Order: sequence, then structure tokens, then C-alpha cells
Amino acid sequence: MAGSNFERELKGILQGDRKTLDRVVKGCSPEERENYLSIERKPFMVVRAAGSFGVDLVAIRSDLSLPIEVKSSSSKKITFSHSSGKAQEQAERMKAECQRAGVIPLYAFRLKGYRGDAWRVFALDVEGIVGVAGLLYEKIPRVHITSRGGYILNWDEGMKLSELIGLLSM
Repeated sequence: MAGSNFERELKGILQGDRKTLDRVVKGCSPEERENYLSIERKPFMVVRAAGSFGVDLVAIRSDLSLPIEVKSSSSKKITFSHSSGKAQEQAERMKAECQRAGVIPLYAFRLKGYRGDAWRVFALDVEGIVGVAGLLYEKIPRVHITSRGGYILNWDEGMKLSELIGLLSM
């Protein structure tokens, strides 16, 4: 499955698309399944924004807007400094824009070949997130920064997407 297919999968999840949700919850625990399906009560409008602002998706609803960059790998770690620094520069632009706008910069990491909740979410460290978004932001693990300032996504350290959806659906 190519990266754009994972973007479509996440879009379907956040929109509460039943067909996508039924496919994603196979292999999930009962709690993960319940959390995923809870998005149907309060779904997002999701726009694919590839290339626009350095994010792949923007999830919007009455109480929250989430710019999301989607990453996928068969490895549990993604290091941004690889691939000629493009991902690192993109993250810096995303961080600056999100801080300016007061929105949570999210990374959604899909582990390829994993059975169960294969998605993990992380937030870039920014200031000025307030209100409902601020409460949510405090619970989301941060993107790790190396001693050289490079970003790393460690799948094992992320928040399960099902857990995030559970929080969003309360």
C-alpha cells in the first residue's frame, strides 16, 4: 500500500467512514475497536492538502482543527534527517505555521504490516495551544528531537490513534 493510500485510510477513519473503520478494526482489541467506532458520533471533515502547507491532511470540526502529516514505514523508527533533510525542513515549516496559528501539529505514523491498531500519533513541540486543543495537546507524546536537532518518530512511543479518537469522541 503506497503512502497516499495510508493518507486515504486516515482520512476515512477521521471522517467516520464505516467501510474504512470496519477494515481498520480487524485485529484490534475490543477497547481499540470501540474507540475507533466512536468517531462516527463526532466525525471530522478531512481535506487532503498534500504540498500546500507541508501537511497531508487537515481535519476540521466545530471544536478543533488538526493539520496532520502522514508517515509510514515497515521500521518502527523514522529519522527525519535522512532523505537529504527534506522531512526535517518540512517539519520546521509545519511547526512555525502551527505555532503562528495556535493549532496542534500532528504526525500520524502508520506501521506497515502490523495487525491491530497500526497508527501512532505525535505532536511537534509548540507554544500557545489553548482551550480544548490545549487540553488534548498535553496528552499527545512529542516528536523526539536528537542532540543534533533532528526529529525522530519512534512508533513504540506514540499514542495509539484509537486512544486519540477516544479522547476526541468524549
